[in-house]
Amino acid sequence: MSDPGPTTTPDDPKAPGNGPAARNGPADGAAVPLLRAEGLVKTHHGEGAPARAVRGVDLTVRAGEFVAVTGPSGAGKSTLLHLLGGLQRPDEGALWLDGARVDGYSEARWAVLRRRRVGIVFQFFNLVSNLTVADNVELPALLAGATPRQARSERASLLAELGLEGRERSMPAELSGGEQQRVALARALVNHPDLLLADEPAGSLDSKGTREVMRLLQRFHQRGQTIVLVTHDARLASVADRVVSFFDGRVADDAELGAATSPARPGRPGGVGGLVDLGD
Repeated sequence: MSDPGPTTTPDDPKAPGNGPAARNGPADGAAVPLLRAEGLVKTHHGEGAPARAVRGVDLTVRAGEFVAVTGPSGAGKSTLLHLLGGLQRPDEGALWLDGARVDGYSEARWAVLRRRRVGIVFQFFNLVSNLTVADNVELPALLAGATPRQARSERASLLAELGLEGRERSMPAELSGGEQQRVALARALVNHPDLLLADEPAGSLDSKGTREVMRLLQRFHQRGQTIVLVTHDARLASVADRVVSFFDGRVADDAELGAATSPARPGRPGGVGGLVDLGD
């Protein structure tokens, strides 16, 4: 695939979000979407016939939105999220982040972009097993250029907020599933990303862990964090303020259910999450 993206480095003013020269937004003066995908296509090639997981998907996410992508297992939801986060390259289509086209970025450029602007939480945590909780959270900050002191400060603040004080020296194997997912969330948020992508973040948790994760996602969203959540669970999707139904690699429906309170999108607290009982 040719590289349609800009040839600047991520530190250049023309990199995503760093200057007007990188913009490719609407001509009518409307705000540039934080994330915009057009005609994304991805086919998996393995044993047997090729499987088209994503079939010409268009998607726009505004800054401050909490968008849930829901659908049955095998619908292509996780593949779509991987495309949005640069973990896979689309076979066709285009992707913009904050007005700059990024679908042609190399793996190295995407790695830098994810460290600085896109946080990702996975179903199976993906923590580094031989690093402590503190090191797992601090590592992305250090890789993004923070000083050790800054990384420690960010880590301490996040772990305190997520109820993990006193666990800094623990190893991942010593934590419960819910604790591991909270560490993964802290790691994804340590660099204050513009966009948080969450791929079935409660898929490996019990009901208590699920409630904890969803409360935390709502809390950070209410502060302005933009979130794209992938889930097969309609109950979990209902905590978002917009639900995209995904089936057979395509968007079947896109319903804006309510606006959550945030600096970017003031409205009814908790969006439609207020309709779902997440209590103990």
